[in-house]
Amino acid sequence: MRLFSSFRPVLGVLLAGTLTLTQTPSQATNHALPEFTALVAENGPKVVNISTKQSPAKPQGKGKRVPGNPVPELPDDSPLQDFFRHFFGDQGDSGGAPGDDEQSRSLGSGFIVSADGYVLTNAHVVEGADEIVVRTNDRREFVATLVGADTRSDIALLKFDAKDLPTVKIGSAKDLQVGEWVLAIGSPFGFEHSATAGIVSAKGRSLPSENYVPFIQTDVAINPGNSGGPLFNLDGDVIGVNSQIYSRTGGFMGLSFAIPIDVAMDVFEQLKAKGRVSRGWLGVLIQDVTRDLAPAFGLPQARGALVAQIMPDSPAAAAGILPGDVILSYNGKDLPISSALPPLVGTTPVGQAARLELLRKGQPLTVEIKIAELPDADQSTDGSDDSDAAGETDKPNRLGMVVSELRAESRDELGIEQGGVLVAAVKEGPAAQAGLLAGDVVLMLDNQGVDDLAGFNRILESLAPGRAVPVLIQRGDGRMFYALHIPKS
Repeated sequence: MRLFSSFRPVLGVLLAGTLTLTQTPSQATNHALPEFTALVAENGPKVVNISTKQSPAKPQGKGKRVPGNPVPELPDDSPLQDFFRHFFGDQGDSGGAPGDDEQSRSLGSGFIVSADGYVLTNAHVVEGADEIVVRTNDRREFVATLVGADTRSDIALLKFDAKDLPTVKIGSAKDLQVGEWVLAIGSPFGFEHSATAGIVSAKGRSLPSENYVPFIQTDVAINPGNSGGPLFNLDGDVIGVNSQIYSRTGGFMGLSFAIPIDVAMDVFEQLKAKGRVSRGWLGVLIQDVTRDLAPAFGLPQARGALVAQIMPDSPAAAAGILPGDVILSYNGKDLPISSALPPLVGTTPVGQAARLELLRKGQPLTVEIKIAELPDADQSTDGSDDSDAAGETDKPNRLGMVVSELRAESRDELGIEQGGVLVAAVKEGPAAQAGLLAGDVVLMLDNQGVDDLAGFNRILESLAPGRAVPVLIQRGDGRMFYALHIPKS
């Protein structure tokens, strides 16, 4: 189970005495809670436990295994370490260092999607495994083969030899409602076939380093070992694959995330057919349009995906998309935030044309673009800050920063083909307020390319006082727009 770090203490107050509530007839209406017993009885046999063996040379995760017991790896500072030692002890732990031939075990969950033994789970459950063992509800164990794994969606497909297996009913997350009841079945901490329930907290969540999955957020109690298990709606349809939790302790803290089954089944079909997954690719690096940036790009409110960089030899470059363009919709689907774009592009068939509605320098524009296949590795360039630039002066400009020419060798190191000026120092003023730092390279100012120091100063002098203008900077190997407020005097 992947973990995110966050913690906020919750204080409970116990009040003694009698509390009388006054309710209106509508408030007093008795709404029956959902009944899960039939759903669990029907679907429990379709959920499997997954254990893996791997050599110490192939570590899986950064946690710590409780010795002598088939429980998952936990963070070193997790209070659950004491919990498991209390109930299970330290059986099998000799107290010494493990031998070179000792193999570790990890636990996860999965569910059967075909009667002949195909199982879906998380890619991180089986990552680096030397052997994968699937245990069914009736205690049978099978050695499974890894058909394929897709790390970008965190989905893996397993296959073991069996016939006439019970299979889950595949649903869809498209019509899922926030507040809807959902149920998870899995093996938290190795306790097989545990059922937990809750509601859908949000849809379309974007998580760090997970650009292609619009996660379902729930408050279902998900813990290490639940990874790869199914998330059901009340009709008994699988609508998600439990994948991640937001936690500092290693245990459930009220935020769980599931991969929509629509995404998982697309990956399943591709892995089954060819053992790998192909995704659509535009070739742009994007960012959110913030409240400060919106007026600088002629938007009445913050929305859309702001293009910060165009990858070379990409579909976006071929279609003429430019840094500073704001993508407002993709194939007719509005983009309220930038994170809504990658899943739409990723699920577009390679070679298919897509229609983008843009805003360029305040003017609407429609662009047709042919989607290419996402490269296996991210296309990026390594860069470093330049501290030895030519033409540096100590006098800050009206933005409160000192800029200088960018050396050719530094431009090559940063992967900048042409133009740009170096921010040598940032003093008090609009640049510091916007978040610019020494070492940044200014590539565009007010949607105009910066060729050199003279060009930068010419654009700066033309800016009317009181305006908010966008500035595109490169920091390391990443690019980002900021909003600069030109001082009135």
